[in-house]
Amino acid sequence: MKKIFIVVLTLIMAQLAHAQNYLARNGKITFFSSTPVENIQAVNNEVVSTINAASGELEFRLTVKSFHFAKTTMEEHFNNESYMSSTKFPKASFKGKFAKPVNFKANGTYNVNVEGTLTIKDVTKNITVPAVITVSGDKITAIAKFKVKRKEYHVYGEAFTQSKLADEIEVTVNCDYDKM
Repeated sequence: MKKIFIVVLTLIMAQLAHAQNYLARNGKITFFSSTPVENIQAVNNEVVSTINAASGELEFRLTVKSFHFAKTTMEEHFNNESYMSSTKFPKASFKGKFAKPVNFKANGTYNVNVEGTLTIKDVTKNITVPAVITVSGDKITAIAKFKVKRKEYHVYGEAFTQSKLADEIEVTVNCDYDKM
């Protein structure tokens, strides 16, 4: 029995050693809302993301309260019940897969689409996002820019602030990955 356990453990460890997994511990996601009344921008530098190069799967996870604004009142409004309800819904995430394979063994820049599900608050929707993946040795950089219709994710805000919020919020992702 002990020999079987050692063989199984050795096989699992060998598979993990050959797997190409990448991790970004301090990824950056910003969002930008532009209206004639006011521009609003927030930055989150605490995004965790993984890429499984063998399967082409990737995942992003973030804490909503880690978005920071130029004005403290914006941050307070963002986290309250009318906007992100960050106490009730503390996390947001994306889980997806590259639409076409990326050769993580060859240095280069790859324009790809990423297909998956974006979860904000209590809503999960299928989305496709254009991304640029740059491979340089054991380092990977992923950059993406896309728009999210905030009301589709139940982000409304208060009536008196509606003119300050764009219906579509521009999201920018920038993550640097290291091989695990």
